[in-house]
Amino acid sequence: MTDATRTETSRGLGRVGSHASPAIEHRLSMWGMLPLRLVVGLVFLMHGWQKLFVFGLSGTADIMGKLGIPLPSLAAAIVIAAELLGGAAIILGVFTRWAGVILAIEMLVAIPVARFAGGFFAPYGFEFEFTLLGACLTFAALGSGGASLDRFVGGSRQAI
Repeated sequence: MTDATRTETSRGLGRVGSHASPAIEHRLSMWGMLPLRLVVGLVFLMHGWQKLFVFGLSGTADIMGKLGIPLPSLAAAIVIAAELLGGAAIILGVFTRWAGVILAIEMLVAIPVARFAGGFFAPYGFEFEFTLLGACLTFAALGSGGASLDRFVGGSRQAI
């Protein structure tokens, strides 16, 4: 190793083609999940809002009944609550693993019941729900990351 390479490495710059320094990797691990949490959380929050305030509970239940979901009023209330509360939890980074599990289950129902017959691609296919499923499974597995309400208040709600 040359003196120049030693100097670069000691400053955390690493060699050309190497991974980021431990300090940079730590910062990325702290903040890396935040963009995904904000986008996915907002999507679920807005869909829950739409179901509650645009379609209404009865309109959402009507759609679920037409899809053949049993107890459509109860199912509609559960889905609305899951999307509103789960979306907010994901955005804030609190109970993120639980929200990920619950919303992943919702996507596992939505795909075969409402979207699978439309093929893979939007607007009638399941690609959007499949993408949300992947994100929710990531939250369930990894939690919220470092930049979360849990982390800042010192709690540890990462374990299920």
